[in-house]
Amino acid sequence: MTTTRDVRDVYGRRYRVGEDPRELTGRSRSWQLWTAWACLVAISPLQYSFGVTALTLQGEHGWGLVQTMWLLALFVACQAIVAVPVARVHRQRRVTPAHLVVLGGALAAIGLISLAHTSSYGAALAGYAVIGGVGAGIVYSACITTAARWFPERRTATIGFVTGGFACGAVPSILLLQVWSSTLVFDLAAAAALVVVLVAAKVLKDPPPHWWPAELDAQAWAVDRKLNRSYPHNRPAVRHYAPGEAFRTGALPLMWLALAMSTAISLFGIAFVFGYGVEAGVGAATAGVAAAMLAAVNGFGRSTAGHLSDRFGRRRVLAAVFAVEGVTHVGLALAGGSGIAWLFVVCAMFAGLGGGAFYAIMANLVLEYFGENSLLQNQAILYSAKAFGGLVGVGAAASLVVAVGYQPVFAVAGVLGLIAALPVRFLRQPGRPVLTAEGQRSQLGQPVVAAIRPGE
Repeated sequence: MTTTRDVRDVYGRRYRVGEDPRELTGRSRSWQLWTAWACLVAISPLQYSFGVTALTLQGEHGWGLVQTMWLLALFVACQAIVAVPVARVHRQRRVTPAHLVVLGGALAAIGLISLAHTSSYGAALAGYAVIGGVGAGIVYSACITTAARWFPERRTATIGFVTGGFACGAVPSILLLQVWSSTLVFDLAAAAALVVVLVAAKVLKDPPPHWWPAELDAQAWAVDRKLNRSYPHNRPAVRHYAPGEAFRTGALPLMWLALAMSTAISLFGIAFVFGYGVEAGVGAATAGVAAAMLAAVNGFGRSTAGHLSDRFGRRRVLAAVFAVEGVTHVGLALAGGSGIAWLFVVCAMFAGLGGGAFYAIMANLVLEYFGENSLLQNQAILYSAKAFGGLVGVGAAASLVVAVGYQPVFAVAGVLGLIAALPVRFLRQPGRPVLTAEGQRSQLGQPVVAAIRPGE
């Protein structure tokens, strides 16, 4: 029988060491990672394929662009709103990830079927935007929470990889929508989603609270840059901050502002790049390839950005990601205006890179800036920015597109992307003094010890 030990590091963080994943689940922990990824791949057509099918919905049902795009805007809002309470219930161990992915997958399948068959706008609003959005939020939250628990030593890259499935998984459906009817594509996607979540329910399990891989020395990992490439660029919070305290530091409002702007721009590209390409004259096939490349790079680039943020610092990589997002949206405006097909595809590809990489980085900034005691509340405040971004970047932006056209709105989105990088420059970890380069070198290996509550 395996002996478990409770260990504390110099920051006061707790680790449960000694249990092998095979003893707990019968499989290696990589099964948890890939299963979580597969679940998000299965539901990804709900969001990332919508922009490609939007023109079909308008033509078949007589809906205007604004009316159609508000379906996606409300879908994103529902997904973002439900993700946080689901994460709270999950982290408190009231439900298992298996229960969550089956429930969420069933609701997501209803959303896909609604897109395939409904001709009533009210039915599409209820079936796709609300039910499908809630289902996507449940699966999304359950999968990233479970995967992050199994890979606590590389949390950012893990969240980036798993959430990347939510983007790159839509590539087959985007391409199939060019040659098959949307009814057939979304029916197949709904069936695939149900199969995947039912299989996943037999695999996904949470580790014990504070679980840590036995082969890695937790206490050394907390301070040794050879074991932990994230150190010293990304050090743990100085202390735990309640939501009010986190807000008053100024760091949380800056994070919210940056995430709201970048999410709005990212979702704008996802929603409108296909329609813009068709109108700009690059051809439906090229526009479809551009949308597929945007989704693929959006997904696959997240894990890479997570690794880079570990190595070079979250703030530095986050600012670079926002800058890439801004520049490429300006590039899309220019490429579409000039009708250069290859440039349009290249800009869409790099817009995907900038438009997805920030999610995992921002999630970990909350933990590293404000600590664990109020993590869910602080994440709820930050994640509400995605709902705002969806309503503005998709719903409100559709009205602007109708009023002035695609090209000016893409150009404005690019400028806003560059502006979004500015708040990141002012982010500072609360409670930690700003040091000179010499001061930083002298502080390496001198962590601030967090207070440990009695009984923890």
